[in-house]
Amino acid sequence: MYGVADGLMQRLQAVQNAAARLVTGTRRCDHITPVLRQLHWLPVRQRVNFKLAVLVFKALHGLAPCYLVDDCQLVTDAGRRRLHSSDAATCVLQCTSTRFGDRAFEVSGPSVWNSLPTELRQSHLSLGQFR
Repeated sequence: MYGVADGLMQRLQAVQNAAARLVTGTRRCDHITPVLRQLHWLPVRQRVNFKLAVLVFKALHGLAPCYLVDDCQLVTDAGRRRLHSSDAATCVLQCTSTRFGDRAFEVSGPSVWNSLPTELRQSHLSLGQFR
């Protein structure tokens, strides 16, 4: 679902909002943000980014299947020269020539991972702390 068009993402968000209203009995005219917070539900786009970040975390810590581990490499592990970003647990980004290729896990996962704050990308965090 990463990188889908805004129109589709708005439709999915509308479905989530309707489900939240159904579960809580909230009226349509009430704001949905407090309801989503009460249910501990992230908005759809943030949920997609969260799931990608958790998959990359698991891949970097050896908790994911090997086909995902192969798609996530840190700059320090890639055998390239020493960079300032090496200390920040930055993933290597693959280059693609299409927008469809940008949606692949090997591109979208490291992209979402690199956009996280440096404190969340530290190797000493457990999965529970990361979440």
